[in-house]
Amino acid sequence: MPAEQLPAGAVGTVVHIFSSPSTAYEVEFADADGRTVAMVTLRADQVIHHDG
Repeated sequence: MPAEQLPAGAVGTVVHIFSSPSTAYEVEFADADGRTVAMVTLRADQVIHHDG
């Protein structure tokens, strides 16, 4: 996500799920120290689910 300066494959945490008008996710990205570096809303097709 170039606008947020996040590299492809960056790992974030879903903090909110929107269901209307379509499914979207509010995702928080943090650095190694746990500081938030970006908070973005992503469409379902922009998210890859990963357990771990």
